[in-house]
Amino acid sequence: YNGVNYSSWTKNQHIPIYCGSCWAQGTTSALADRFNILNWLRNNNTRAPQVGISAQSVLNCEAGGTCSGGQPASVYRFARTHGLAHASCENYIAHDVDDKELVCTDFNVCRDCKGPAPKEGETGFENCWSVPYKRYYVSGYRQVIGADMMKEELVNYGPIGCALEVTENLENNYDGGIYSEVNDSPSLNHEVSIVGYDVAEDGTEYWIVRNSWGTYWGDYGFFKIKMHEDNLGIETQCVAGYPTYNEPKLHEEIQ
Repeated sequence: YNGVNYSSWTKNQHIPIYCGSCWAQGTTSALADRFNILNWLRNNNTRAPQVGISAQSVLNCEAGGTCSGGQPASVYRFARTHGLAHASCENYIAHDVDDKELVCTDFNVCRDCKGPAPKEGETGFENCWSVPYKRYYVSGYRQVIGADMMKEELVNYGPIGCALEVTENLENNYDGGIYSEVNDSPSLNHEVSIVGYDVAEDGTEYWIVRNSWGTYWGDYGFFKIKMHEDNLGIETQCVAGYPTYNEPKLHEEIQ
């Protein structure tokens, strides 16, 4: 964005155990990038602390779903009404909250602990407590559909979260280059963040996409996919959120 890399780090939703949290990973990654852009602009285009948003806190609040899947747009809705926590508040453990009475408690959104290390039979939470935290809000969010609208969002505001169908071929065989796959009726089953776009030497336009399967997948966690067609529906269901540190006035209409 404006010649500077504002990207937050690439995540892996599948460790330490499998968790279908792509809906939380793609959205929080795109939104963290937008906060990084906001921070640089507020800091007169000089280096600012990098933002990472806790996908685990989103899971702990069931703010759109669970490890069995979810709705990405609901993350933005939650960000507007409650605000999101920094990644340092809750490390990712790829697990839902077992006790439903503890869903979205302050303790399961942002906490700290002290020693000693837990003894056999202890949970490890005996010396932990909830802590105050900075909240990352969105002033609004909107659906983004089609290549032209997606390009406009990327140029003006930064990365967006998008859904696509992950096929066996994409998951297991992508090792670089511009991916394309003919699929007349894609079934959207995975959320990613689109961070940019470009044009190949042969004139093929493509999206630059960050996945949430670790840096050892694809091209250091990223992949390129063809624009306009044969792209597994990636242009049909995207959402963009607009970052703010100010708690929104909820009576105002959402974009």
